[in-house]
Parts: sequence; C-alpha cells; structure tokens
Amino acid sequence: MILAQVSRYIEERRSAALLDLCHRFDVDAAAMRAMLEVLERKGRVRPVDTPAACHLGCGGCDTAVMETYEWCADPAEPPPGP
Repeated sequence: MILAQVSRYIEERRSAALLDLCHRFDVDAAAMRAMLEVLERKGRVRPVDTPAACHLGCGGCDTAVMETYEWCADPAEPPPGP
C-alpha cells in the first residue's frame, strides 16, 4: 500500500526529494531508498543528479538525504499496489 502512495506522490509532483518523502511517509531514509529502488526497477522513477551542496553554502543540509527522484513512467499505466 505505501509503495503505491509513494508512487502517486512522486507522479503528482513530477519529482520529490528523499528527505521530503521520508517526512511525508514517516519512514527512515534506508526504508524509503528500498521503496524507491523497487519503483526504479519497475521504470516508474529515476534518480536525478543533485549537487554536492546547494548554492547557499551554509553546510546545514544532510547531503546523505539530498537525493531527488523524478517520475518517468507512462501516466496511463496504473501505479503498483492493490
């Protein structure tokens, strides 16, 4: 069920950051990465290259969760899940 929700969330927004997904679905980064790997294998999402640091240069962001994923599946295809 949560995999389908994650899929819909990214599809609706066209892309989403790992940190955003973790907060939205209240899961840790490792669990969310596992779900994203499933969606990636199914051809629904793909990782987007993100810079090592943002343009602000404050160093306040956790670069381990700055990953972003974008939707890439055919919109006519149903999302995974029940």
